[in-house]
Amino acid sequence: MLVIPVTLRPSPIHGLGVFSVDAVAAGAVVSRFVPRFDVEYAVEELLAVGGVEREYLRHYSYRSRFTGRYILPGDHDRFMNHADAANVGMNPDGSYTCIALRDIAAGEELTCDYRTFDAEWRLKIAPCL
Repeated sequence: MLVIPVTLRPSPIHGLGVFSVDAVAAGAVVSRFVPRFDVEYAVEELLAVGGVEREYLRHYSYRSRFTGRYILPGDHDRFMNHADAANVGMNPDGSYTCIALRDIAAGEELTCDYRTFDAEWRLKIAPCL
């Protein structure tokens, strides 16, 4: 769940994007896993649902490189786009916390590098390469 004020609007990267309302200092927490909002699924749970539901989960969730489980953000965090030079990154300790990798300007799109945390990143960015 995003813990900073954001807006959702068209992105020059892809579809919708998440944009910071205020400036964010490098190192600040941008999002964290909040169980009542965010959902964690085992691989078996994803495989047990039907086609439309499975496609939704595959598109909006990520498979953690740390735990192998699928994480579905319950807010606009699921619209964060990939960038090779991302401004938001997963905490390297494996917790589901994201931090600002550098200072982020007010109005700037928040981006993350899917390759650093999503075990299935190729399914999401390969068509864009």
